[in-house]
Amino acid sequence: MDETVAEFIKRTILKIPMNELTTILKAWDFLSENQLQTVNFRQRKESVVQHLIHLCEEKRASLNDAALLDIIYTQFHQHQKVWDVFQMSKGPGEDVDLFDMKQFKNSFKKILQRALKNVTVSFRETEENAIWIRIAWGTQYTKPNQYKPTYVVYYPQTPYAFKSSSTLRRNTPLLGQTFETHNSTTPLQERSLGLDINMDSRIIHENKVEKERVQRITQETFGDYSQPQLEFAQYKLETKFKSDLNGSILAEREEPLRCLIKFSSPHLLEALKSLAPAGIADAPLSPLLTCIPNKRKNYFKIRDK
Repeated sequence: MDETVAEFIKRTILKIPMNELTTILKAWDFLSENQLQTVNFRQRKESVVQHLIHLCEEKRASLNDAALLDIIYTQFHQHQKVWDVFQMSKGPGEDVDLFDMKQFKNSFKKILQRALKNVTVSFRETEENAIWIRIAWGTQYTKPNQYKPTYVVYYPQTPYAFKSSSTLRRNTPLLGQTFETHNSTTPLQERSLGLDINMDSRIIHENKVEKERVQRITQETFGDYSQPQLEFAQYKLETKFKSDLNGSILAEREEPLRCLIKFSSPHLLEALKSLAPAGIADAPLSPLLTCIPNKRKNYFKIRDK
């Protein structure tokens, strides 16, 4: 078993409360009943985890096996997530397609992997006829981040899909195009992105109040007009090391610690303005970033008071 898979399984098991561990492992159905009986679930959790990892190594667990365990954990704790609800609609004159599960999985995965080289997709069917889809996103140059996935719950032959809110909102349009290509439906997009969607008036976003707050703060900070064009901003930090611990080498250092940070973009201020609405940063942004237009400079030196 690969070390990254072992670490992935370990982190997932550590998240599971001890009173749910046996139930979730049985639902996972990767380890046999006989194997689970060899585990002493009354000992310290660290010891239980080590034993379970050893059993997974013996069975050569794959990345997909680890992803399924994570899906099951998320199913047990789905109430802890914020979900966006989407409605898809057929074009005029289009009939409801007969649903083929195998074709759907193959098609969904191929479409995503064609658009983005580094992405892993896992599926789990439930007794309620829902398909849970787990997507770990990478980029053209980085491997998928298994610890920041997107979950989609899709009920075949219904117009609704449910997507967990994620900081990686840039991938929402790609996900919508995947459903559109497979189902020949209208794009699966959020209204907040300014894209067309036929949304049932009875469906509301759980995080609507937060989105409105972010939009209001962004407008108060940057205004509702185009920002001046600026390509970079540079910050030089000089600070003394501070610690409550005595005898530290850095604490005895007289020279300040120095650090240089540079932000660059073809249109930096517009990029900063879009960070919070896109879910990439919290609102309000740091005054060190929002003060650029008022101070009319893009070189800053930050020192201890």
